[in-house]
Amino acid sequence: MRTDIIQKKVEETVLSSYEAMYRLAYAYVRNEADALDIVQESSYKAIKNASSVKREAHIKTWLWRIVMNTALDFIRKNQREIAVESFYENGKEDCYPDFDMLQALQILTQQEKTVVALRFFEDLKLKEIAAVLGENTNTVKTILYRSLRKLKAALEPTEGA
Repeated sequence: MRTDIIQKKVEETVLSSYEAMYRLAYAYVRNEADALDIVQESSYKAIKNASSVKREAHIKTWLWRIVMNTALDFIRKNQREIAVESFYENGKEDCYPDFDMLQALQILTQQEKTVVALRFFEDLKLKEIAAVLGENTNTVKTILYRSLRKLKAALEPTEGA
């Protein structure tokens, strides 16, 4: 009976988090079709392995890890530079990419990109990010602040420019 409840909760979480899963996958691969494939594969893995969830409260964290690991597996498998594709309307208003920011994000390590994406695009708290990454909160804070310093340095205008 317990596995049926967990299975149902995992399915509900996948459905309610589909857009957020897409944004996280897109942050890794920068390609709409590839991000959709990653979300689809992650959803399949989550539903298939729902019985492995120990506590209902950890479902969302568990799901984020699946998306991250699936995206990293995809990148390793393809071993190529993922080009930045055009951005599409989000249904509310036109989105114009900030190319300086996109270029600046490329200087970050994969872990730094993940922390920035989870903090600012998914609005997770540092404690939640730590749980997703399997790190302690202070480590996540350090990674976030280091990433922000790198981004600031990359985006600041240079002298004489």
